[in-house]
Amino acid sequence: MADLKDPLLPPKPSSSSVNARDPPLPSRPSASGRPLFQGMDFLGLKKRGQGLRSWIRVDTSGNSQIIEVDKFTMMRRCDLPARDLRLLDPLFVYPSTILGREKAIVVNLEQIRCIITADEVLLLNSLDNYVLQYVVELQRRLTDGGDLNRRGVGGGGGGGAGMGYSEGFGGGTPSPDYLPFEFRALEVALEAACTFLDGQAAELEIEAYPLLDELTSKISTLNLERVRRLKSRLVALTRRVQKVRDEIEQLMDDDGDMAEMYLSEKKLRMEASFYGDQSVGYGSSGAGLSASAPVSPVSSPPDVRKLEKSLSIARSRHESMKSSDSMTENIEELEMLLEAYFVVIDSTLNKLTSLKEYIDDTEDFINIQLDNVRNQLIQFELLLTTATFVVAIFGVVAGIFGMNFSIPLFDNEGAFKWVLIVTGICGAVIFCSFLWFFKYRRLMPL
Repeated sequence: MADLKDPLLPPKPSSSSVNARDPPLPSRPSASGRPLFQGMDFLGLKKRGQGLRSWIRVDTSGNSQIIEVDKFTMMRRCDLPARDLRLLDPLFVYPSTILGREKAIVVNLEQIRCIITADEVLLLNSLDNYVLQYVVELQRRLTDGGDLNRRGVGGGGGGGAGMGYSEGFGGGTPSPDYLPFEFRALEVALEAACTFLDGQAAELEIEAYPLLDELTSKISTLNLERVRRLKSRLVALTRRVQKVRDEIEQLMDDDGDMAEMYLSEKKLRMEASFYGDQSVGYGSSGAGLSASAPVSPVSSPPDVRKLEKSLSIARSRHESMKSSDSMTENIEELEMLLEAYFVVIDSTLNKLTSLKEYIDDTEDFINIQLDNVRNQLIQFELLLTTATFVVAIFGVVAGIFGMNFSIPLFDNEGAFKWVLIVTGICGAVIFCSFLWFFKYRRLMPL
C-alpha cells in the first residue's frame, strides 16, 4: 500500500526556505496549453500571508495572457492604493465606480471589474460570460484598429492602438474610431455594462407587462406575490442603473477628472520630458560640456547651486501646470464618449421608470377595484340590515300576540289574516322609507 501511495503524492519541498520574490517553478501545462497555477508559490504565500490572484492581461496589440500576482505587486505595478483594489474584490459588493488615477483607471461596472493603464488592461480572471465577452470584444477592436493603422487608413497621421489620435479621411480632424487605448478599453466596459443592464431591463419588461395585465383581470394571491417579487427586482435594477448614470454624469461634470484619465497622453509627455531633460544643453557651453551637467562643488559657490535648483523646480512646475491646462482643454473626445453612453443608460433608466409607473398605475387600478368591491359589500350589508329590521317587526308582533292573556281579537276567525296583512304593509313602508333615505343621502346608487 505504501508503494502505491508514493507515486501519487507530490514531491516534498526541500528544507531550504523559498523567498517570496523568487520566480516560481514552471508547472505542467493543461490541455488548453495554459500552465496550471502559473506563478503559484505556496511557501511564499504562507510566508507573506497574501494570496495570489489570477488576472487576465490584454495589451495594446490585443494579446491576452493569464498572470498571477499578489495585491502588493498589483499596487506597485499600477500605482494604486489598497482601497481602489478593494473595489475589484468579488467578495465585496460595491456600487458602480469609475476612478481616474495618476497611472490607471479603476473600473467597477457590474461584472466588469478591471484596471486600465496606458499599456494594458487587467481583469480579474473569471468564467463569467460577460467577462469573456469583454476580453473578446476588446481584442477584436484592438486588432481591427491595429490592422487599419498598419494599412495607413486616415492619411498617415495615426498611431497604434495606444498612441491616441489619428487623422480622418480628410486629413484634419481626429476620428472617433482612433481613440487612445485606455478610452477603447473604457468604451468596451461601458458598452458591456449598458448592454447588460439594458438586457435585464428588457427581460423585466417582457415578464412584467403580461403579468400586470393578468393581475388587472384576475386579482389573486399568487399574482400579487409575483408582482411583489417583480417590483423588488425592478427597484434593485433601477438602483444599479441610477448609480451607473450618476457615475457617468459626475465624470462629465468634472473636467479635471476627465483630464486625469488621458493616460496615454500623460505617458507620452512624461517620456518626452524625461528624454528632453537628458538631452538639454549638449552643445554650447564650453568644449563638450553640458549646460545641465552637475556643477562641481569646488568650482561653484553654494548660492549658484541653490539658484539653479530653484529655477529647475519652477520650470518643472510651470511645465506641469501648462500640460494640465492643455489636457483640461482637450477633453472633447472623452466627453463625447461618456455622453453617448449616458444617453444609452438614461434610456434604460427611462424604461425602468415607465415600467415602475405602469406598476403604480396597476396598483392604483387594483386599489380602485378593491374599493369598489368593498363599497358594494357595504351596500349589500346595509340592505341586509334593513331587511333584517323589517323581518324583526314580525317577531315583535308574534311575541306580543303570544302572551298568555285573552282578548276578543282571538275569537275572530279572520284576525290572523289581517294581522299578517297589516304587519307586512308596515314592514314594506318602513323598508321603502329606508331606501328613499339612502338614495336621498347618496349612500348607494338606486
